[in-house]
Amino acid sequence: MKHQTIEELHEVAEVAASLPALTRPQRLEHWARLLERNPEQCLAAFPGTEYMTLDVRDKAQSLGSALSIAFADPVLRAEGLKNDMYGEAKRFFELTDWQLHAIVCHCHVGGTMKAGWTAVQVRSAIGEEGKLFSKLREAISHWPVFRMLTHARE
Repeated sequence: MKHQTIEELHEVAEVAASLPALTRPQRLEHWARLLERNPEQCLAAFPGTEYMTLDVRDKAQSLGSALSIAFADPVLRAEGLKNDMYGEAKRFFELTDWQLHAIVCHCHVGGTMKAGWTAVQVRSAIGEEGKLFSKLREAISHWPVFRMLTHARE
């Protein structure tokens, strides 16, 4: 094998330095660290995500939210985060509606939440990836009878 410098390789091929893609836990941990940079920062919460239709929920945005913090980060954008909409965050971070609801919805904290509190919620989603109950709850959450029962308690 002949040793060549990067300059020599550029003559015969396109060379680009790239890092391996972040895993789901790494993306979530990175997001949590972004939030912890300013733990007292007040973030906007999403109002009533559990009551929105899927179409509306996926397109929901909240200026100054935890999702805005994630989207402002060049690392997460380079990894593929396309915008700060609820549905995009769900896709990119591989979260269920219930997991993302626990992170960004106002029903837990009111209209605003502290970034440090939100970081804790983000980290709690890291270990929930394979939990059977989380998967089951997500699977049946869109059944009409399930929605009626959960909203009847409120």
